[in-house]
Amino acid sequence: MFVCLCNGITSHAVADAVDAGASTTNEVAAACGAGADCGRCRRTVRAIIESRRGAAARPSGGPRRN
Repeated sequence: MFVCLCNGITSHAVADAVDAGASTTNEVAAACGAGADCGRCRRTVRAIIESRRGAAARPSGGPRRN
């Protein structure tokens, strides 16, 4: 899915930037370009950052508790 239409950046590229260490929208913009122009995609970029943080915090292998 395209996240940043200005620069043609996909959610996969944003996730890769976050996995490589980007933890803010400014860091993601520097890493892959998403959110570097008009900024309308920054809310989606923030959601991807939070999603990747949550995935990294979950222990693997065990059942998820709600």
